[in-house]
Amino acid sequence: MKNRKLLMIPGPIEFTPEVLRAMGMATTSHVAPNFIEVFGQALERLRQVFLCPSGQPFVIAGSGTLAMDTAAANLIEPGDKALVVNTGYFSDRFAAILERYGATVTQVRAPAIGDAPALEEVEAALKGDGYKLMTVTHVDTSTAVGADVKGLAALGREYGALVVVDGVCAVAGEEMRQEEWGIDLALTASQKAIGVPPGLALVVAGPRALDAFHNRQIPVGSYCSDWTKWLPIMEGYESRQPRYFGTPAVNLIWALNVSLGQILDEGMDARFARHRRLSEAFKAAITALGMKQVPVAPDKTATTLTASYYPDGVDRTVLGYIKEAGVILAGGLHPDIKTRYFRIGHMGAVSPSDILATVGAIEQGLAQVGYEFEAGAGLAAAQAVLRP
Repeated sequence: MKNRKLLMIPGPIEFTPEVLRAMGMATTSHVAPNFIEVFGQALERLRQVFLCPSGQPFVIAGSGTLAMDTAAANLIEPGDKALVVNTGYFSDRFAAILERYGATVTQVRAPAIGDAPALEEVEAALKGDGYKLMTVTHVDTSTAVGADVKGLAALGREYGALVVVDGVCAVAGEEMRQEEWGIDLALTASQKAIGVPPGLALVVAGPRALDAFHNRQIPVGSYCSDWTKWLPIMEGYESRQPRYFGTPAVNLIWALNVSLGQILDEGMDARFARHRRLSEAFKAAITALGMKQVPVAPDKTATTLTASYYPDGVDRTVLGYIKEAGVILAGGLHPDIKTRYFRIGHMGAVSPSDILATVGAIEQGLAQVGYEFEAGAGLAAAQAVLRP
């Protein structure tokens, strides 16, 4: 009997067997010829996944928060002005990181939880002061709010700010075209739509970001995040030469190269379209079951995850029954509404059958806590979207 639950949280996600096999290989030396080749290939593939052919990839052992820290540490100097387009919990985190490195931070906040600032508000802020840098959270993992990255990046460029996108819950799932859209730095972590177990901070810096780094007046404040240390490492491995600053996460990089190959085999346009279709199917199911979502409107809603309020009379105990039915979901994260909602990740290797299994488990859990709904309504709504 299969004794394993389907993991449908916003990261870590389900990983392909090929990625897991790479994780389980005997660990090689970080200067072994076969590892040097794999690391170099992974760096080349990251440019293709981020759609940034002129970018410089960085792969560092750490979390998405380290990727955020790396961006701030290398681009901010004390006294620089930074604008944070705030859509929730992780925008707050980016603001705190920027302040730690001495930035004077202004935040354009969403008018309510589940919303995003209007482009006009962001433009007014950009007009009002000379910002070195603007950060955008592509998908806030706490609320499933998706930002208009393309529109915001155009504004940032127009007013001379470096555009930094926190794509932790977005890259390789949400559509993002880094170079075409004028994004100067994009970042993510391995355990989300990139499809690799946790442990890698992934950054792609464009030419303007690298110029800003090279033109710094003072040393980078973080020893471990300093591109002065890491840039020669990345350049070395890509030229198929061993370099050392800190020991890379060898097995994770083997797995990363496998997953990047799978992503590129699917094709970025096809991958974006698949994620949109699966998201539409799941959100249709949630609506059919009479549940409301945290994002206030469809155009503010992420593709890679769904955040749903519990129905009236239902609380987080339903998650235990859903787990008993075979699917693990995540509780709320945003502190102001933490007990009122739950989150479902659907990114990476997720398939239509995973969507249907999850909807079925939710229906079973809701029935067990006494919520009244039309049995099968969620499944029928999802299938209507998924049907060829």
